[in-house]
Amino acid sequence: MLIAGVDEAGRGPALGPMVLSIASIEKKHEEKLIELGVKDSKLLNEKERERQNKILPGLLHEFNSVHVKAGEIDTLRNRKSLNEIEAMRIGYLLNNLKKKPNIVFVDSPDPIAKNFGKRIKKYISFKLDIRAEHKADLNYPIVSAASIIAKVERDNAIKKLSRKHGKMGSGYPHDPDTIAFIYNWVKKNKKLPSFARKSWATSKNIENKVFQRKLEF
Repeated sequence: MLIAGVDEAGRGPALGPMVLSIASIEKKHEEKLIELGVKDSKLLNEKERERQNKILPGLLHEFNSVHVKAGEIDTLRNRKSLNEIEAMRIGYLLNNLKKKPNIVFVDSPDPIAKNFGKRIKKYISFKLDIRAEHKADLNYPIVSAASIIAKVERDNAIKKLSRKHGKMGSGYPHDPDTIAFIYNWVKKNKKLPSFARKSWATSKNIENKVFQRKLEF
């Protein structure tokens, strides 16, 4: 039986892409992931994530990722929810697998987990058992593997932006380095950077602060 797992990294940041990753493995080989020590990527430090990410390609049957850039998120959010955008891109990943899995486990962002599975089904071209669950990245090693791949790719994307544009922190609204970077960029350039999510309240509030407009909450 071929099983697959899907997870994302970068759903909430004000800077950079959201990365969705898929991984598949024969059920009989799943123990190899446990032996490697895969966990939800948030529970692993950067060094361990990178170590595991180098080994995973040799263990998995197949894996792939898609990066949803900030501008694309902003454009799509004019007519779709972030959950719907995520479901669309998961559908893309599933449709492009060379060998289709029997079951896919997905970490669900929907309050009612099974509803996310229904969203995904609209975007796939084959029959599939979709198990959308909360904390799937904690409970299923194959989802943990996808979580690690997505997180490493997201981190690398931010590092690449930082090398080009300067220190910007993690890209998350709670990061003071990120807030300082966006503020200074807007103050200097009179607009947000192309890799900022302009529809995010964080971005709008910084623009408002720089231009002395009423803040949004």
